[in-house]
Amino acid sequence: MGSVLEQSTLDALWDFSDPAASEAAFRRALEDPQFDAAERCELATQLGRAIGLQGRFEEADALLDGIDCEPDPTIGVRVVLERGRLLNSSGHAAMAVPLFEQAAELGEHLGEEFLAADAFHMLAIADTEHAESWARAGIEYASSSHSKRTQRWCASLHGNLGWMFVDAGEPHRALVEFQLAEQWAERVGTPAQVEWAREGIAACRATGG
Repeated sequence: MGSVLEQSTLDALWDFSDPAASEAAFRRALEDPQFDAAERCELATQLGRAIGLQGRFEEADALLDGIDCEPDPTIGVRVVLERGRLLNSSGHAAMAVPLFEQAAELGEHLGEEFLAADAFHMLAIADTEHAESWARAGIEYASSSHSKRTQRWCASLHGNLGWMFVDAGEPHRALVEFQLAEQWAERVGTPAQVEWAREGIAACRATGG
């Protein structure tokens, strides 16, 4: 089963460095007649995310409450995932963890590999006591995907592990993760991911890693 919308369609509307601009882009998309009712529901989940990134948590939560998940189960996965993100961003990481676990399980069950990998990525952020194990699980899952867009999570997850090891004072372990992040980024990632991985490598070498 595929997503209601291609992830590339959503990617094109996102500018994570500017959530307000992303909010405006998703509001325009919701008015675009090319998208049907189910697609607008999926767009609305991302509008909620953009609003949440601006700290308007109650507004985002109310928006997610109003989304109809009946047209496609993928919409439900996105709603659960975005509810978890709202909780995590608003300082309730422990409450977010079960939602991310649910999103990972549902995503795997539906074959929505990108969303399942995203959920593993969020678990590694929210569940700090088990961050490494969640990140490793996400890497194992994403690396086995046939989708390059899903495989791209490997660059992010290795990079996150790298910075985790830097913070823990383990530059040698961090260097390995950043090098793996660089390899994945060069294969399937973005120029920004390549740059971030190389920044991590440079940071490790500067500290003797």
